[in-house]
Amino acid sequence: MKAAILGYGTVGGGVADVLYENKEQIAVRAGEAIEVKYILDIREFPGDRFESLITHDFEQIANDEEVKIVCETMGGLKPAYDFTKRLLESGKSVCTSNKELVAAHGPELIRIAKEHNCNFLFEASVGGGIPIIRPLLSCLTADRIDEIAGILNGTTNYMLTKMDKEGCDYADVLKEAQEKGYAERNPEADVEGYDACRKIAILASLNYKKTVNYEQIYTEGITAISTADFAYAAKCGKNIKLIGMCKEIGEKKYAMVAPFLIGDDNPLYGVNDVFNGIAVHGNMVDKVMFYGRGAGKLPTASAVVSDVVEAAKNIGKASEIVWDDEKITLDDKNELTFAYLVRVSGFEKDSDYKTVFEGAKYVGNNTAEDEFAFVTEAMTEGDFLAKFAALANAKKFVRVMM
Repeated sequence: MKAAILGYGTVGGGVADVLYENKEQIAVRAGEAIEVKYILDIREFPGDRFESLITHDFEQIANDEEVKIVCETMGGLKPAYDFTKRLLESGKSVCTSNKELVAAHGPELIRIAKEHNCNFLFEASVGGGIPIIRPLLSCLTADRIDEIAGILNGTTNYMLTKMDKEGCDYADVLKEAQEKGYAERNPEADVEGYDACRKIAILASLNYKKTVNYEQIYTEGITAISTADFAYAAKCGKNIKLIGMCKEIGEKKYAMVAPFLIGDDNPLYGVNDVFNGIAVHGNMVDKVMFYGRGAGKLPTASAVVSDVVEAAKNIGKASEIVWDDEKITLDDKNELTFAYLVRVSGFEKDSDYKTVFEGAKYVGNNTAEDEFAFVTEAMTEGDFLAKFAALANAKKFVRVMM
C-alpha cells in the first residue's frame, strides 16, 4: 500500500523513519506492507536517505490513485486544511498530528471522510505518543466519562518541573527550554496555555460528541507563576501543574486551562519534565491514567503511524467517530468548586482574611515579598472571586485541585 507524507519536518521525518524501521511489524499489523511513495516539502534534502521521494508538487500526490493514505505533518491551518480536504474528497485517508487543524475543522473533516468512505484520524494531535483518542472512542465506551484532566503540554511541564525541583525563576527556565529546543523562539502558544487549550477542546468534543470551541475555553498560562508560588505550594505538600480539564456535572459541561496546586494523591502529581499525563474518570471504570512522552519526533510519529495502520485496515470504510458540528455552550467556570492559595501583602496579624475567608488556613510568610499566604476552604469560583475582591491587599491566587 502506498502512502505519502506532507511536510518533512520533525514529525514528518519521524513518520518516514518509523514506517521504514518498523516496516515488518507494521506490515503484519496492517495486513500488508506500507511504503512511502512521496514526501512533500518545499525544501531539498541532498544526501537524505529519502531524498528520492521528495516532491514539491502537491498535485502529484492528490492525483496518484496508488496513494491511499496521507500523513499530514505540516502544522498550521494553511495550506494543511485545503490539502486535507482535497485528499479526503478524493477518497484518500488522512492521518494528522495537527492539533490546530483538528480543533478548528475536526467535525467537518470527519464528515467529509465519511462521505467518501475514507478516514480522518488524529491520534497524534493530543498527547504525542500517548494513546488517548482511540481509547476514548473504543475502549471506554461502556462508561459515562465525567472528567478529563491532563498535563497536555511538555514545554510548560518541563518549565514548572525545573521551577519546582531546582528553584529556577520563570525567565531563566524559559531561556533554558528554548536552548534545548523544548520551547519556540516565540513561546506564546505554550506558556499562555493556547496549545493545551486546543488539546482539551479536542478531547472535550470527542467526549461530548459535539463541538467545543477552543476560543470559548477559559485559558490561563504559566507566565504569572513564580518561585514564591512553589515555595508556598511545598509548604502545603503540593506542586503546581498546568492542567487542561473538561468536566460534566449533571447536564452542565465545563472546560478550562489553568495552573493548579495538586497533591500526591493526584496521579498527575508525579508527571514531570517533558512528559504528559491524562487522567480520565468514568462512572464505572473510575480513574484511568495515560502517561508518556507528549511530544517529540518519534513518540508523535509513532502515534501518526498507528493511525496509518488503522486506515490501512479500513480502506474503503470510514471509522465511526462521532463529533457533530453543533457547538456546545460551555457553562460558567464560576460554578466550579476549588480551594485557593491566596497571597496577601503585609502581615497576617494585620489582615482580616479569616473574617473574609472563614476556615482559611495560614500557610506561611515571605519577608522578601512582604507578604503571607493562606489556603481557603473549597468554594465555588464565583464566591471566591467576590471575596478575593473584597480582601484588602490581596495580590494573587492559584487554584487548588480538589
